Amino acid sequence: MLKTNVYNMSGAVVGEIELSEAVFGVTPNQSVVHDVVKNHLANKRQGTQSALTRAEVSGGGRKPWRQKGTGRARQGSTRAPQWTHGGIVFAPKPRDYSYTLNKKAKRLALKSVLSAKAQEANLVVIDSIKMDSVKTKDFAAFLKAVGCDTKTLVVTAAPDANVIKSGRNIPGCEITFANLINVYDVVNANKLVVDQAALAKIEEVFA
Repeated sequence: MLKTNVYNMSGAVVGEIELSEAVFGVTPNQSVVHDVVKNHLANKRQGTQSALTRAEVSGGGRKPWRQKGTGRARQGSTRAPQWTHGGIVFAPKPRDYSYTLNKKAKRLALKSVLSAKAQEANLVVIDSIKMDSVKTKDFAAFLKAVGCDTKTLVVTAAPDANVIKSGRNIPGCEITFANLINVYDVVNANKLVVDQAALAKIEEVFA
C-alpha cells in the first residue's frame, strides 16, 4: 500500500494520503517512456526549415567558361553545390514530423513516470495550492518550504490566474493542470508537486 504525506503551503505535514497502486505503483517501463518522449518532441517540431537546391537558386544559367582548354576544372554552373552562393545538396524542405502512438503506450508511459517519481520520493502532495494575489516571492517561498526549489512541475486541478502568474517567472518552475499533464514535462522535472484535487483527477482518469 503506497502512502505519502500531505503538506500545506507552509511545508507542514497536515495528513497522509493513499496513492493508487494502478497509477503510482507500476514498474516503470523505460522503453515506452523513451518512445513517448521522442514522439512528444517530434510532434512539437515546426518543420518549417527550408533551403534552396541548385535548381532553385537564382542565376547560374550560363556555363562559366568553356569545357576544355582553360586548364581549370570543368564547370557547368556557378550555382552547383561546390560554389559559394551555390545551391544546397538535398536541401531541407518544410515537412510534418508528427506521428501517432498507441493510446495504451501513452498511458503506460505516464503511469511509469508518475510511479518513478513516487518511488524516488520526488512526489510532493499539497492539500491545496491557492494564492490570494499574484506574488512570485510567496510562491518561491512555498516551493522552498516543501523542498522543491529545483526544477519543479506544479500540477493543479484547474487553471488559477494567481497561481500561474505567481509561478511563471521562477526559473525551472512549470505549471500545468491535471488534464494537460504529459510524460515529457514529468520526466523533465526533478520534483512533481500536485495538489489533492489534481491528484484525485489523475487517479480517476488513469487508474
